[in-house]
Amino acid sequence: MINLLFSVLGFIPLIVGATWLVDGASSVAKKRNISNLVIGLTIVAFGTSSPELVVNLLAATSGNSGFSFGNVVGSNIINILLIMGLAAVIYPMSVKSPTIWIEIPLCLLSALILVIMANDHWLDGASSSWISRSDGLLLLGFFFVFMYYSWFAMKRSDEDHEIKIKSFSNGKSWLMIIVGMILLAGGGQLIVYFAEKFAKDFGISDRIIGLTVLSIGTSLPELSTSVVAAIKKNADISIGNIIGSNLFNTFLILGASATVGPIQLERGSNMDLWVNVLATLLLFVFVFTRKGRMIDRLEGSVMVLVYGGYLYFILS
Repeated sequence: MINLLFSVLGFIPLIVGATWLVDGASSVAKKRNISNLVIGLTIVAFGTSSPELVVNLLAATSGNSGFSFGNVVGSNIINILLIMGLAAVIYPMSVKSPTIWIEIPLCLLSALILVIMANDHWLDGASSSWISRSDGLLLLGFFFVFMYYSWFAMKRSDEDHEIKIKSFSNGKSWLMIIVGMILLAGGGQLIVYFAEKFAKDFGISDRIIGLTVLSIGTSLPELSTSVVAAIKKNADISIGNIIGSNLFNTFLILGASATVGPIQLERGSNMDLWVNVLATLLLFVFVFTRKGRMIDRLEGSVMVLVYGGYLYFILS
């Protein structure tokens, strides 16, 4: 259990490092008169996804493909069923039209693409299933298309893209960037190393560790952001952030991980992939049920219960 404790403790430097990296890099960019739109789409977006990216790349280079798969798919399931569900229970979330008709269907498409990529034995009669390097490159291609869409949508939007950027001196900003990167790398190494030892000691598959310990830990920033937004009755911002996070996870993080090292699918992975599809379908259906274009408290409770049932099933 000491191995599990050290693995969990690794999330502290990981998340602190990501925060310092984002704050320092945003301050440097702002001093160079880079627009808030560019900062939001690049530094902030990549920085908030850096915990998952670092953990997955370290897992891929060390041969723990189950960690890479479980972390991405588990994070996506948690984001929709648990985080969005909890936020809706606290305060119902309204959903904007572009999210309904473009971003949620795109998220559903990404989930279905994973099902196709992960089932070589169905489509090609292969003896095992992999998310190969070519699959990874294809996912990265989808990611660049998504980034182009995000840029185009934000440029055309009438909304104010002002984001809060902390200002620091150049020296402090660069120090935060360097220390943040060191903390990210160190925290990620702690998590992967001790999670692997814990899994071997207890005979638990890498997939299960990825779906639980790693995905819950790397989803903590999204959880805290969404809960705070819901408490402040700004819950409508949560859906866009969560959908964006899921698309980053699938297209960028899993794509980069598979490009570094092909991911072999473990027994039971198909169930996780279909739960990921189900979670996105539930979100799309709930938007049109009951009143208004929103996720209300009852629907949020259903989503949390579905996640509880899924977690109970994979652990038992």
